[in-house]
Amino acid sequence: MAPVATSTMQQPEVDLNVKVLEYKEQLAGPNTYNKKAEEEGTKDQPKAKYPHYLPTWNPAQKYPPLEPFTHRDHGLDADPTFPDLLSSSAQIEDLTPTIGSVIKGIQLSELNEAGRDQVALLTAQRKVLAFRNQNFADLPIEKAVEFGRYFGRLHIHHSSGSPEGHPEIHLVHRSANDPTAKNVLAQRTSSLVWHSDITYENQPPGTSILYIFDKPTTGGDTLFVDGVQAYRRLSPAFRERLHGLSAVHSGVEQAEAAKAKGGVVRREPGQSVHPVVRTHPVTGEKALYVNSQFTRYIVGYKKEESDMLLKFLYDHIAFGSDFQARIKWEEGSVILWDNRVTGHTAVMDWINGQRRHLARITPQAERPYNTPYDAEAEAKVESDASA
Repeated sequence: MAPVATSTMQQPEVDLNVKVLEYKEQLAGPNTYNKKAEEEGTKDQPKAKYPHYLPTWNPAQKYPPLEPFTHRDHGLDADPTFPDLLSSSAQIEDLTPTIGSVIKGIQLSELNEAGRDQVALLTAQRKVLAFRNQNFADLPIEKAVEFGRYFGRLHIHHSSGSPEGHPEIHLVHRSANDPTAKNVLAQRTSSLVWHSDITYENQPPGTSILYIFDKPTTGGDTLFVDGVQAYRRLSPAFRERLHGLSAVHSGVEQAEAAKAKGGVVRREPGQSVHPVVRTHPVTGEKALYVNSQFTRYIVGYKKEESDMLLKFLYDHIAFGSDFQARIKWEEGSVILWDNRVTGHTAVMDWINGQRRHLARITPQAERPYNTPYDAEAEAKVESDASA
């Protein structure tokens, strides 16, 4: 019998030093930032429209640990009929039944204090508001910062890029011809990283603000998920079991990734313990409060138990397309959302090298807390929702 021909497939060369990073850990730092390209443009990409908002990383910026403070949400003081916000000229369109509304016909920068109170309340109720045709990006940076400070003490991020002299502004910046998307999708099947912002702080944000400068022609949307509906979709027995559970949130890994790219660490990164289910101080609604970006483990659970429960909750949140909203960015858009009861993720679906440049203002809120499980009250909420 003739011998059977065999062949051996050659094993590919593998760089064992390559670390698979999350999208937010791959964002540009000083080592990869091309200042000239952003300020002057390239042969195929224009210069940044708002150069005074381009990122800087100042190693001289050092801040002490955050001190606790008392926060009172302005939504508690708002007129629920919204007379100073939704005037006759305002147009509002709900994107889904529970999360996301697009508003036209008002200028956020011109609202009085009563109008800002009503913005806080409507944001808590609708979770995400997209205001179109705003002049926010054209305001002096000090005015934008002043608007944000109304909603709470402004957070200074420990490592992100910020405009020169304005560390309260957190920049979401992907420069022209930045390879981040290709790098991420070379390692992962999806760029989505669902999270709530800076949950590793003892007092994470509430009403938060994001506004656009440059965007790709198409793509680069932001997805939001309703943490209240994510909680309510669980069975009563499961919801009850989640009460009393707490999880550790950490910003250490994010700071270490920044150091590796030559970035700054303005403040030593924090770790905090928060309830898995938190209660909103204005609406009284309960929401899931875990995210794969910063949540590390369930307190009191063994690793396998914690991993199993967190994976279920992460998947439940990520796959819940029927309680999510997609915001398409337009020039002049400003998004307000409530970080306490939502998660979000950027969509890195454009690879043509176009710039995506936004700024976030991040007012901190109360320390997350939970109220006891009340079966009768929860049953009433479900009954009212289905009526």
